[in-house]
Amino acid sequence: GGSAPVTAMPLPTPFHERTRALCHSYLWKDWAGYHSVCSFDTCHEREYLALRHACGLIDVTPLFKYEVTGPEAGEFLARVMVRDIRKLKPGRVTYCCWCDDEGKILDDGTVQCLAEGHYRIASAEPSGRWFMHQSRGYDVQIVDITPQVGTLSLQGPTSRGVLADCTDLNMDKFRWFRVKPAKLDGIDVHVSRTGYTGDLGYEIWCKAEDGLKVWDAVMAAGKAYGIEAAGLDAMDVTRVEAGFILAGVDYFAADTCMIESRKLSPWQLDLGWTVQLERAPFIGQAALRREKAEGSSSLLVGLEIDWDELETLYNAEDLPPALPSGGWRTPIPVYDSAGLQVGRATSGAWSPTLKKNLALAHVPPSLSTIGTTLKIEQTVEYVRHQVTARVVKKPFFDPPRKRK
Repeated sequence: GGSAPVTAMPLPTPFHERTRALCHSYLWKDWAGYHSVCSFDTCHEREYLALRHACGLIDVTPLFKYEVTGPEAGEFLARVMVRDIRKLKPGRVTYCCWCDDEGKILDDGTVQCLAEGHYRIASAEPSGRWFMHQSRGYDVQIVDITPQVGTLSLQGPTSRGVLADCTDLNMDKFRWFRVKPAKLDGIDVHVSRTGYTGDLGYEIWCKAEDGLKVWDAVMAAGKAYGIEAAGLDAMDVTRVEAGFILAGVDYFAADTCMIESRKLSPWQLDLGWTVQLERAPFIGQAALRREKAEGSSSLLVGLEIDWDELETLYNAEDLPPALPSGGWRTPIPVYDSAGLQVGRATSGAWSPTLKKNLALAHVPPSLSTIGTTLKIEQTVEYVRHQVTARVVKKPFFDPPRKRK
């Protein structure tokens, strides 16, 4: 007789005992090998409203996390990333991406400088093997710390008050994109002023074994601030409102693409602001220089879809307008004013806060100017139609409290 087949079951995160008890919907997904809640209720609306009007606590432990240390850690990261990480001072965080030799994105994420020669990277895709392969010749150590570190994202306008009540941090002096060691209810953690909702928010990084204590302390402090446990569906709507891209949806890691046209550069994804070209050589630099000089074949833009036209299509079928309540991730054709397909929208959502129908789309540079009128496909009662969509400024939602 043969042995039983081995099945790869998702792992529980350090906060699983608490999220499992609160998840009345049983709506879970496998995120990077971990059990993750899509929404705690059967609809994510309550969680979304908490993120925008109070605060929500999201388990983002499945983010891949790497610790990079050593005398040449800064030099190494400057070589593999489009930003010059050597300039990142202790206590600072930066957002950036890393590319292959052709200047096509492999992944994007945050880099924290915890101390001189000590960095922590958080990314959506597994990048450890690539980092280790590139580290040959550098005095640097790279460790995948994903299983050892639990991460909570506390997001929303009242999040500052929650952390003021349960940590020893001076929250009034905690600036945007900073990271600090802290005591949270007596437990050693790091807190960064970062997030994926485009709002005031923080991320809490703790030892996995301290996960339940940290969760309980934050939830207890948050009761006075309207805190709710929030899942990935609510966060997906907020990230669209913030104009943030998502790996595997708005772009694909270049080393996983089977065809060249699927690979995208930072210029194409509106991440040119993260690229620091004029410095010592880094991976993809020559290709990125060429593309900057010659221009890109496509650009990422924000679209606002005309509601009146949408409503008219449904009225003609004697139906109410039907939109998904959450974010959507199925690519939809985008057309020029003459009706010719010129690009694709890769994700979008109805924004309850802005009361607008939003999308992120890839279009030719000639059609990327703000105010340009395009068309997007809309299927009503099995018939494909085209609805006006205008190029608008990103982020769609950008409250001043995010930075203040």
